[in-house]
Amino acid sequence: MSQDLAPLYAQHVASLRERADKALSLGGFDHLLVAAGTPLRKFLDDQDYPFVANPHFLHWLPLTDAPGSWVIHTPGRKPQLIFVQPRDYWHVVPAAPNGAWVDQFEITIVRTFAEAVAALPKGRCAVIAPTCPSIEGVQANNPQAVMDYLHWHRSYKTPYELARMREASRTGARAHRAAEQAFRAGESEFGIHMAYLAAARQIDAELPYASIVGLNEHGAVLHYAHFDRTPPRQSRSFLIDAGASACGYASDITRTYAADGHEAFQALVDSVDTAQQGFAAMVKAGQSYPALHIHAHHVLADVLREHGVIRCSAESAVRSGITSAFFPHGLGHPIGLQVHDVAGFQASASGGSLPRPDGHPYLRMTRVLEPGMVVTIEPGLYFIDMLLDELRAKPAAGDIDWSKVEAFRPYGGIRIEDDVVCTDNLPENLTRDAFAHAS
Repeated sequence: MSQDLAPLYAQHVASLRERADKALSLGGFDHLLVAAGTPLRKFLDDQDYPFVANPHFLHWLPLTDAPGSWVIHTPGRKPQLIFVQPRDYWHVVPAAPNGAWVDQFEITIVRTFAEAVAALPKGRCAVIAPTCPSIEGVQANNPQAVMDYLHWHRSYKTPYELARMREASRTGARAHRAAEQAFRAGESEFGIHMAYLAAARQIDAELPYASIVGLNEHGAVLHYAHFDRTPPRQSRSFLIDAGASACGYASDITRTYAADGHEAFQALVDSVDTAQQGFAAMVKAGQSYPALHIHAHHVLADVLREHGVIRCSAESAVRSGITSAFFPHGLGHPIGLQVHDVAGFQASASGGSLPRPDGHPYLRMTRVLEPGMVVTIEPGLYFIDMLLDELRAKPAAGDIDWSKVEAFRPYGGIRIEDDVVCTDNLPENLTRDAFAHAS
């Protein structure tokens, strides 16, 4: 951790201690125990899946590779870190904790997971840990009242967290630039992905999610992850949805490009990009996220009409379900320590759930935006055969110019995604800012 982040981190830990005190009082607990977790073992194998730390652990610490370790918070006492540094010649042993952040913790180094568990306090403990694999010697209870309170407040990012998310966005933007260059150079999906990893300086296991790299029709597969090794005969379009990590914090960025000479599709991309920037500008305190999602459907209907795909009004296109065939997912989601971060549907700090609007089952956030929240804004327009076939069978099919649809089908689809911070004033677009400074 750089020295300039140290004051922000100290403030961050102070905020976490206050929240933890309140959460423990709500649940009637004396201690908060947060496990980093341990790797999951592959079925019928003696190897593990890549380790992914418990996000509650990462909330306290910039340690992404500390399996078996624990954070202990006891009200009125400095937080403790029980750090597992095993005797091991099979793997790289984690270095002892060091850097500007260590002053915020009492640190105990142990050699085994069992020693770490033995060092935990006894009594009324709220244990936040994965239930699989189970941890011998301690029972994860993940008490609802504690989890609800902590998840609710994770929605409001501290200045330290925003600094980490800006870092993740800068890394992601740099890698996206390299991916676009590889696309322009005629690389395969696999080759583009390799260029992305090299520019990000992160391996697949370090990225916050599996990258989506789709050429041509593959852009119509929302979670495409096949990675063709051979370039297509003709590259018409390129959709990439890929992020980067910074000490556990994620960026989530999507861009779509048209190949040179494909002016009609480029014009459609430009229209979606303009619409997306308009939605991002509406990330302001008091804005209902579901209402913004519905607004996006109306604007995208206008885009479809502008490009001759539909003939009806925006209101008719939304009401009849036409827009849901071309834009079948939600406008976005909360983001932070997890790509699809917690509490997107939560009604309050004491729990509860806010339902999705009827007809929009894939929306991942139903809250009203408040300062400190970070959300993605990712509208899309796609030409998905299955959904188009269903649309052809509906009365609304007569409002569609199917020749235009056929002309756009070979391009797959368009998605453009930014990570945007809601502030007390104008929104901060982490993604656009990062691209503005990317080399």
